[in-house]
Amino acid sequence: MFCPFCGKDDTKVIDSRLVADGHQVRRRRECGACHERFTTFESAELVMPRIVKRDGSREPFNEDKLRSGLLRSLEKRPVATEQTEQLINKVKSQLRATGEREVSSQLLGNLIMDELVKLDKVAYVRFASVYRSFKDIREFGEAIAKLGNEQ
Repeated sequence: MFCPFCGKDDTKVIDSRLVADGHQVRRRRECGACHERFTTFESAELVMPRIVKRDGSREPFNEDKLRSGLLRSLEKRPVATEQTEQLINKVKSQLRATGEREVSSQLLGNLIMDELVKLDKVAYVRFASVYRSFKDIREFGEAIAKLGNEQ
């Protein structure tokens, strides 16, 4: 690996640790030339299925899009970043476990909501309101009542 400070490729690993529930490896490295230290993260690059939208169009799975949607629904909620990353990893694992090359956006949305309802019910209602395109307050009330019945 090239040193980000001097550009030499003479770096060595000082320490390695598993992070993100074992989905990533954090490595501390030191440059042999300038002796600066830096951190790298490694994760497996796995093929994710393509997403088939409601209109029939297809697009590659986009983890950043998933993360931004979750962060919007979790805004100002008492949920740690680590919990959000765990939710993302669970959804990605579930998508890969289907074994399909393409999955519907409805399946993806339902997987997200199934995990989100366990994490934070307010965030679940926020996400569901956008995902299901709630038209009026009655639909919000129905979603909240459904949550109350599940307890």
